[in-house]
Amino acid sequence: MEAIVYSSQPSPRVEYIASALLPAIGFDEVIFTNNESFYQEVTTPKFNYSGQRVSTHEIWLLPSAFLFEKGIRFQEIELFEWNDLTCFFNSKEGDFPFDIFAAAFYLLTRYEEYLPHPKDSYGRYAHENSLAFQHDFLKLPLVNLWLTELQKLVVQKYPENQFSNLLFKFIPTYDIDIAWSYLHKGFARNAGGLIRSVLQGNWPLANDRIQVLLRRKKDPFHCYDWLHAIHESNGLQPIYFFLLAQKNKGYDKNILPYKLALQQLVKGHSDKYKVGIHPSCQSGNDDKILKEEISLLSKIAGRNIYQSRQHYIRMSLPDTYRKLILAGIADDYSMGYGSINGFRASYCLPYKWYDLAREETTELTIHPFCYMDANSFYEQHFNASEALEEMKHYRKIVEQVNGELITIWHNHFLGTDKMLDGWKEVYEAFVTFK
Repeated sequence: MEAIVYSSQPSPRVEYIASALLPAIGFDEVIFTNNESFYQEVTTPKFNYSGQRVSTHEIWLLPSAFLFEKGIRFQEIELFEWNDLTCFFNSKEGDFPFDIFAAAFYLLTRYEEYLPHPKDSYGRYAHENSLAFQHDFLKLPLVNLWLTELQKLVVQKYPENQFSNLLFKFIPTYDIDIAWSYLHKGFARNAGGLIRSVLQGNWPLANDRIQVLLRRKKDPFHCYDWLHAIHESNGLQPIYFFLLAQKNKGYDKNILPYKLALQQLVKGHSDKYKVGIHPSCQSGNDDKILKEEISLLSKIAGRNIYQSRQHYIRMSLPDTYRKLILAGIADDYSMGYGSINGFRASYCLPYKWYDLAREETTELTIHPFCYMDANSFYEQHFNASEALEEMKHYRKIVEQVNGELITIWHNHFLGTDKMLDGWKEVYEAFVTFK
């Protein structure tokens, strides 16, 4: 089914956001026009995004000036509550109480991240800066909830039309930052770790390392066979993101990619599932390193690589996304925070990235995530049972809006590390939870 959007003043921002949102409420095609006569004649569902009503049978969305601006500047955001939802860009007239296109554009494009802001200790946009965190809607896919209300209006205005809803999807994803705790790390790293454990008097840890290296015990980070069984029994199609830094430096501590064991691990997963690159922190300021890592993963996996997620969720707009596009990435899974769980873009469906600085829609598709195990454990200081309740919250709210639930887990949370007792069981309980 198609929809037509009328705007007396053409704007790339209007076309972008309407094309992003309207398919989420059942429209397969969105047509734009500034021809009032043509608009009045068509019989398909009509959205009037102008300063006055044009037709008796339309949905009139009174626009703010925001989507007709060029450039980036500080916006005065005044929030209000409507139907128990936080809203902004209030409308005094029209069929909807606020400019949903403008408000959604502000959130999906991450407009606020282009403005001057303090960074966190990892050089990232700090979640405390965000409108969603400051006004307590970070844990909600607010734009999807707005769309639910807009869809009700569409059905009311056009009851003769059949609208097809999207279906809820759960996509488990995994970041393989450190493939094994002890195995395949080489003599120097294992000797150093063993000596540290002895000097600290941590004999159980020292013995654990020795037993693993003698192959008498499974490596505590090895959970791959168990995960495969979980996916098979629950009909899941996961995505694995591999860190392939060519040298260990700073936050990049994985097994080096020239090791045959890591290559076999990557190839084994690429034969079963989608795999993507986990760009190293070293690649953040070096396009050459980024392309080398993607090329290396492609060679090992035996396929072209189009998916990515930033290591430590280190990203900066617009630079990171522009670099990924130039490197051939089509789908990025970094839209979330590495410091707190929630909906960074207040949205839980894939959408195209809009380059604000260039005022253009790109071909890069963003896949937002809302939950990461490391956020729960290290940042929010949740225990395993609290983490399970948190995950159930995200599943429930994403199911409510027929969105995509993307979670991030790390293999070391799902192995046998004593520090993480109970987390593997919690993940299994969540995956099998109906």
